[in-house]
Amino acid sequence: MEKWVKLIRDARKTCLVNDNLKKVHFCFSDGREMAEEYDVATGELLLRKWKVQRGISVNKETAAGRWEYEVGEQQSTMNQSGDSAEIRESTSNPACIRRDNAKAFQWRIRNLPYPIQTYNVTAANGKITVKTSNKKYFKELRIADLDRIDEELNESMLGVAHANNTLIITYQKSRNVIELEKIISGELRKIKASKDGDVECNQQ
Repeated sequence: MEKWVKLIRDARKTCLVNDNLKKVHFCFSDGREMAEEYDVATGELLLRKWKVQRGISVNKETAAGRWEYEVGEQQSTMNQSGDSAEIRESTSNPACIRRDNAKAFQWRIRNLPYPIQTYNVTAANGKITVKTSNKKYFKELRIADLDRIDEELNESMLGVAHANNTLIITYQKSRNVIELEKIISGELRKIKASKDGDVECNQQ
């Protein structure tokens, strides 16, 4: 936990508050960038995304300077004809989005129409595994927040629900995680909000 707190404290940070959103941009000494968005009224994290300098990541998209989303999702952009500016998977395919709340990490996997008894969700070996008895879907999820503080998964903190063709997976936050989030929130309150737009780290 101390290592992550130090990383946040030492990062170069900028903050913008706009339309009930608090946007914080972090530049780390190793070249990575992180951007977060919080609901001003509730303080809940709505988005977290990462970008690294070219050549650092083995992920080709990230290495090319694209953002990798940990929490939330990218807003689609439209071209002049009204079509999506990026090639995207069919909207009928399952889509997994992480959206947290104050007490739990949560994933919503849309476009899964099968009854709840079809799903087998387990937590072991540092990951949450989702699979169906009809072998139509398989997904492995990691909680980067736990990886950063070397906390093991506890399957007793896992919950599963299904409604409106969406599988909802919930993992309750431990006291350590909640305490860490309070510390980070305190650090972010120290940042003076800017009226400028999003910024990026200077590339070396």
